[in-house]
Amino acid sequence: MTTKSKPQHRDRTLESELKFKLAGPADHARLRRRLEELDAKPAGTYDEENVRFFQPGKRRPMSLRLRILDGRKGGILTVKGPARFIRGIKVREETEVGVDDAQAARDLVESLGYTVAFTYHKHRSTWRLNEVDVTLDTLAFGFFTELEGPPEVLEETARTIGLNPSRAIKLSYSAMARRFALGPSAKAAQLQAV
Repeated sequence: MTTKSKPQHRDRTLESELKFKLAGPADHARLRRRLEELDAKPAGTYDEENVRFFQPGKRRPMSLRLRILDGRKGGILTVKGPARFIRGIKVREETEVGVDDAQAARDLVESLGYTVAFTYHKHRSTWRLNEVDVTLDTLAFGFFTELEGPPEVLEETARTIGLNPSRAIKLSYSAMARRFALGPSAKAAQLQAV
């Protein structure tokens, strides 16, 4: 007699975040000191390669991405739904699945008709402050911090660490990376949007 194993639960959640563009590494250092003062707990530092996919003819604004952390063999396949904003907080559905072999996952996604639109790298340090993950992110196009957690505490957490919630940016890293890759005219448009 064969028994079927129970299907594994996939991580399908609503992601709520505030993202801020910073002036540079001094702002990261200032935020790090503030997080230490507040007894936030360091939750890890890693380098992340993001492979962003595109499917011709796709109508719904979904985002498909493969993340590879610290050059490991495995990765995380992430689908994000369309963003909506509630009091300036970006909210979107997110489904993530860990994969043991990132290259095999990439091959599978490409065999389904997706192509690699672009890739971008991110260095991330994460801190846990109560219910909120605070990240200090460095990308080729700038320095950022992101607050992710329950929407009802994000604005107050931002103020607690010295950020003005009304200054949060709406663009995703994928949108900024795409504009950065396109060159100076897209960069100028990006700066105006921020």
